[in-house]
Amino acid sequence: MGFGTTLGHQLLKQLVAPGCRRFEQHLGELERVQRARLSRWLAAAAPTPEGQRLGIQADWTWEEFAQHRPLTTYKDYADVLERQRATRECLLIDSPTMRYQPTSGSTSAVKWIPYSKLFLAELDEVITAWFGDLYRQFPKQTAGTHYWSLSWIPTEMRSQTAGDINDDMKMLSWGKRLLAYLTQAVPQDVALAETSDDSLFATIAHLCADESLGFISVWSPTFALGAMEQMSRWRLELADCLSQGQWGERTARMAGSTCPTSARAARLLREWDGVLTPEFFRGLWPQLAVVSAWDTAAASPWATRLRELLPHAAFQGKGLWATEGVVTFPFRGRFPLAYTSHFYEFEVVATGEVVASWQLEEGQEVIPILTTGSGFARYKMSDVVRVDGFLGQVPCLTFLGRNDGVDLVGEKTAATSVQLILDGLQLQGGMPVTLLALDEARGHTPGYVLLVECDEHTDPVALQHSLAAQVEKGLMEGFHYKLARELGQLQHASCVALPHMREVYLDQCRLRGMIEGNIKIEPLRHWKGAIPDVLRQVLDGPAGEHRPAPAPSVATQA
Repeated sequence: MGFGTTLGHQLLKQLVAPGCRRFEQHLGELERVQRARLSRWLAAAAPTPEGQRLGIQADWTWEEFAQHRPLTTYKDYADVLERQRATRECLLIDSPTMRYQPTSGSTSAVKWIPYSKLFLAELDEVITAWFGDLYRQFPKQTAGTHYWSLSWIPTEMRSQTAGDINDDMKMLSWGKRLLAYLTQAVPQDVALAETSDDSLFATIAHLCADESLGFISVWSPTFALGAMEQMSRWRLELADCLSQGQWGERTARMAGSTCPTSARAARLLREWDGVLTPEFFRGLWPQLAVVSAWDTAAASPWATRLRELLPHAAFQGKGLWATEGVVTFPFRGRFPLAYTSHFYEFEVVATGEVVASWQLEEGQEVIPILTTGSGFARYKMSDVVRVDGFLGQVPCLTFLGRNDGVDLVGEKTAATSVQLILDGLQLQGGMPVTLLALDEARGHTPGYVLLVECDEHTDPVALQHSLAAQVEKGLMEGFHYKLARELGQLQHASCVALPHMREVYLDQCRLRGMIEGNIKIEPLRHWKGAIPDVLRQVLDGPAGEHRPAPAPSVATQA
């Protein structure tokens, strides 16, 4: 680690300390801070063309705001955002848009989220508090470099963005960002490589070369696991590049990015048999102090696997972040509401009632509703969180899963219910990737298919039959699913178990145009349109036939 890295940590630590203290100082003033946040937003939204059209008043109270403005989703902003991107006017909020951040769902459709100067200031507020606490909780990570995830953006989309790099550090203010760049293990220009394969290769090369790596921050643990698996597959090519300081046949595709050198890393890679073990990674990154990634709901088993491979480092969950805004973040070992950033309301799952953050009660399951500096007002998310106590007056929340269920034929399958089913599976050594709802599972009938990653020595047929039966039993607990099965509208649940299923699934997502950094492992996903051939082969073959007993008739059940 060089002098620049040490200086970067020292200065950044000093710079974020006031923000961390500010977050702590007002933990007992939740309602006051939140009402002030809303007032600031109203003052910035009221004079805009959309604010005037909608009749937004700068002097509204929260009660008046909730009375006059309905809950919204992205589709309520799609048209105005298209105009805003074309005209570069501030239509939603009186704050210049610095860039548009792409995010994608289960299809190739891309949503463009405006990152205004005001919105970035809101994100900087929470990141400052997080960083300050990170330095306080894990002082050892200041002795090494940091890796913050970079997401490769497909070439055809780059002309649509304000910048070519989808970089987590772009959420920081300029001063903090410049200091943070001094601490980075991977230069940002690797994201400009010609293909995602080359970008990942360059990223892994820099990480391998960095003996002083102290902190890894990714969103999905599957991204880190995938990078480690690719390190294994590419180990000899990586060794050649690191020993020569040249990209070899990839040079023309690397957009001028400099290849790192490390005789030490080259030797370790050549001696490595490619098996992922804690011993290898401890030798590669002896100073690794902290790993940060999602670790709840569907990400939990993959986070566990990541922790098993990196036991010499502490692990920190992410909390709930979305491209549209942040809800919770790690602080003092808890996940408090980022109350100094956006204005928050919550819909109580049990009753549908909408309450303010200061009205939450312990044990409630709620859906966050955000009003942010991007111009979004009362934006309802698709996530369910549970109130698990308070830090001062500020609620601490645990992410339970997505609330945007699937309804192929009226079965109304909820993602949170699926997560409970997955948590209860007897997996026999397998790892669940996701439950796909397919418009056409086999033949012409829709149905649900569990994707499972299994060991190469596992009998896939036996595992598939067992897990299909377990999933079907769990889904049949739902009245509407059971009725759809009895009416022949849905097929019996299936299972496809393959080695490296996670990568198979992620590859299919990439082929659909999904952005690398936006691909999440979720418990339930509606896969519209054609089924990937790799799944079709199993579903249509003997291994995909479960030959279940006929669904009981309505009369039998009665």
